[in-house]
Amino acid sequence: MKEKPGPQSEESDLRRFARGTQLRLIIGGLLILLVVGNGLIRWIYGASALWMSLLCSFAGLAPIVLIVFFLWVMERIVERDRRD
Repeated sequence: MKEKPGPQSEESDLRRFARGTQLRLIIGGLLILLVVGNGLIRWIYGASALWMSLLCSFAGLAPIVLIVFFLWVMERIVERDRRD
């Protein structure tokens, strides 16, 4: 017989689900922004403007990606220290 999961396991499942959902929403939003936004720029202004819009898009996303990366690294360090 399977035991009924306790409140801790249900809570962690919901957190894992929420984290995955948020990640998928962020990735989907960025893809829509890049594909649709840069596609419209390419369609209206041409290929040379597309390259500039891609450069600006990645330059604008770089600080956000760096901040998220450093927060992720700090979280891993804290989790490792908690286990010890």
